[in-house]
Amino acid sequence: MPSRPRLGRSWLIRWTVTVTVAETLGFIAPAFIGTITTGLPTYAALPALLAAGAVEGAVLGWAQATVLRDVLPGLRVRRWVMLTAGAAVAAYVLGTAVALAATESGWVRVVVPALCGALLVFSIGGAQWLELRHHVARAATWIPVTAVAWLIALGVFLAIATPLWHEGQRVWVAILIGVGAGAAMAFVQAAVTGWWLLRLLHPTREVSRRTEVGSN
Repeated sequence: MPSRPRLGRSWLIRWTVTVTVAETLGFIAPAFIGTITTGLPTYAALPALLAAGAVEGAVLGWAQATVLRDVLPGLRVRRWVMLTAGAAVAAYVLGTAVALAATESGWVRVVVPALCGALLVFSIGGAQWLELRHHVARAATWIPVTAVAWLIALGVFLAIATPLWHEGQRVWVAILIGVGAGAAMAFVQAAVTGWWLLRLLHPTREVSRRTEVGSN
């Protein structure tokens, strides 16, 4: 079998750049749909938003799988893409539930956002773990690390976009702001997940760890 390519800074840069570009391009779909459906009832806007989310997830999953399959030849690319797209759709459903619950009162306003918010941040990592666990030791760590990556990334997105968006704004300006903030979001999640994957996949690190454990 061919040996894995050496993992290091160049691989991390490739992952970060590829995933950042893909997520930025994929995010154009929900950014556009979200902007043009502002003001529509949820039932009218949701189908288009979910379709856009599926596009975003599929593009992200394909980019990740493209880089991963060089070091994990057995990775099932189609399954990875489908899992990521499905998780992205679920994330938009959960995000919509959070927004709707915020307009309610009583326990619904607290419990539903907390529950749906937790499921949202764990959705993509949890879905991808179903495939990653067949190829990597300690694959379960991918779930919390991905959750943290998306939490930070979403925080960056909101910090950039929220102050710039306002009522009466031209559609193209609102979309441009969303895509720009989405690019920053994409870079953050790509950098954090790439940093962790380097530790999961680096053969030298794994050998060193086992050697240290065996010598103790």
